[in-house]
Amino acid sequence: MLNMNSESLLKRMFSDPKHYPYGFSRSGDFSIAESQALSRYGCLIAALVDGHLAPSSEEEQGFIDAAFGRKQPDTIAERAWLKYQNRINRPKYASIHGTKKASSDSRLDDDLVNDVDDDIDIDLDD
Repeated sequence: MLNMNSESLLKRMFSDPKHYPYGFSRSGDFSIAESQALSRYGCLIAALVDGHLAPSSEEEQGFIDAAFGRKQPDTIAERAWLKYQNRINRPKYASIHGTKKASSDSRLDDDLVNDVDDDIDIDLDD
């Protein structure tokens, strides 16, 4: 980014179309205040955390400290950022059906083949 300072970043609306294609407020993950704070301060916090911008105030240093876990989040923007990071970095769960294909020599196939009894004696009374 060419002209990156705190004021220009605060004028930008932060969005994440990959994880939140309909916006933060419509996701159900954030309260109204959290989604507004994330939209307003998200670009600034992202630039600070990524190291693209050096902190120029105590508030900006607080964003960095809260993001890296050096202090408890005090403001709604700090809490919203941590919540956002936890949501997008949560582990992906596997399917309940598994990921392996059934092998051709499965136990079921063996049971069907081995259950056939070729030597059957039938006694008929005349």
